[in-house]
Amino acid sequence: MTLQWTAVATFLYAEIGLILIFCLPFIPPQRWQKIFSFNVWGKIATFWNKAFLTIIVLLIVLFLDAVREVRKYSSTSVIEKSSPSRPGAHEHTQMKLFRSQRNLYISGFSLFFWLVLRRLVTLITQLAKELANKGVLKTQAENINEAAKKFMKENEKLKRFLLSKLHCRKL
Repeated sequence: MTLQWTAVATFLYAEIGLILIFCLPFIPPQRWQKIFSFNVWGKIATFWNKAFLTIIVLLIVLFLDAVREVRKYSSTSVIEKSSPSRPGAHEHTQMKLFRSQRNLYISGFSLFFWLVLRRLVTLITQLAKELANKGVLKTQAENINEAAKKFMKENEKLKRFLLSKLHCRKL
């Protein structure tokens, strides 16, 4: 593999590793939110969208290059078969076709997993915020419920008091 495809394959393996780590069930979203809120990430976040789009463009260019290579070697395999002057030409073309297909899959999956990784980080962050919001809303609902019960008891006491006053007046 050339240097660019080795880099893309390494990038793909790193993405797969990160996705697997993010999907571990015993690490709660709140912990990921704490990790994402470190000061280091805040400084990186200013450049994150530009870096994300740059990587997307780079992966798209590599993907389109791989598509072009696959098309090139797919169409020449028919021509090379009929050429008896070079006995290893067909195998050489098939080898290049295999490599270009491999590069196509590497770049395609890398592009796909990059988008999945971005979405996964976004969803984990949103889930952590919603879980924190749920906790706040739960405590508020419990406080309101306790206050409502207290007011209901006071209301019952007042009703009893008023009924006893009315009973006293009638007698």
